[in-house]
Amino acid sequence: MTDKVIYAMYDDDDVLKDGAKKLVANGVKISEVFSPFPIHGIDPIIGIKNTRLGIMAFLYGLTGLLLATIGMRFFMVTDWPMNIGGKPNFSYLDNMLAFVPITFEFTVLCAAHGMAITYLLRNKTLPGMPAQNPDPRTTDDKFVMEIRLSENTSFNQEDLEKMLRETGIIELDQKDIK
Repeated sequence: MTDKVIYAMYDDDDVLKDGAKKLVANGVKISEVFSPFPIHGIDPIIGIKNTRLGIMAFLYGLTGLLLATIGMRFFMVTDWPMNIGGKPNFSYLDNMLAFVPITFEFTVLCAAHGMAITYLLRNKTLPGMPAQNPDPRTTDDKFVMEIRLSENTSFNQEDLEKMLRETGIIELDQKDIK
């Protein structure tokens, strides 16, 4: 089954936000907004929930902490104990304060890399993945609002286009998608 999608292009993010507020106030459901940079405050306007990326960051950090602790205990206590500066080398707990910087750095490393990979996978923007944006100009200086007709059954296409033209669009496009 094909679905008709209307793409409204803007050249200013504030005009897009104001237009989105007007449309949502009239009962229009906005599916997606494509922009070259994050538009602060657009998520609650179009009804997007907060992400769970923070939970993933905590889990990646916890994984880094665990791997750093296990690795340092193995390398410095079990596998090849060294007497550095007169510190006891037979126990991880006795040397734990010396390992704090390494633990912190490895925790941050795992959290940062895990978050970057998760973000790229979630948004399908890894190299080789097909682009999802409807217009390549959204990666430079234009903003596009996507409205699906199947999500706005109480409006016909002409009414939606008329409302969109009143919001300050610079270009209007329609596509059939599967």
